[in-house]
Amino acid sequence: MFNKIRTLVTVVLLLITPFCWAEADRSKPLQLAEPLQQFAPYVGKTWRGEFSDSTAAKPMIDVSHWSVALQGQAVRITHSLNQGEYEGETMIVFNGQTQQLEFFYFTTAGFYTIGRAEFDGSAFVSYEQVSGNSDGITEVKAEINLVDANTMTQQAHYLKNGRWVKGHSARYRVVE
Repeated sequence: MFNKIRTLVTVVLLLITPFCWAEADRSKPLQLAEPLQQFAPYVGKTWRGEFSDSTAAKPMIDVSHWSVALQGQAVRITHSLNQGEYEGETMIVFNGQTQQLEFFYFTTAGFYTIGRAEFDGSAFVSYEQVSGNSDGITEVKAEINLVDANTMTQQAHYLKNGRWVKGHSARYRVVE
């Protein structure tokens, strides 16, 4: 169960967190650096997502917040699965040397991951390596689509035992 939650949350990492201004003068909103501008519709919002396999007996509810961090040089995503059962924090930055978006994900489970990401049209797509998964998952690809200003969807795919398989999905709505 823990490995499944860990894998699910690792993917969810791109979807979640509490808003935090990174500038001392909070009277003016922070602007995202040019390479991060495509995140503008996501930041400053708290999102509540329910996984497609969530049930009343076994709910899978994720609450995340996307915010501008490091004076616009990063996007911070924090999230809480099932009211603190599991939490994580992601920092997305633009690497000028590789000209790619990269992310670092830290968890309450004591592990972290590093990955890369890109926008494919309007979809935000992340790729990451997974180690230590008992189910044979070694890579995760997740796609986040902004449906409208208040709705986003997320679909994950796992490289499991050498084959890509459909993973979890969730639908998020803005709650504040």
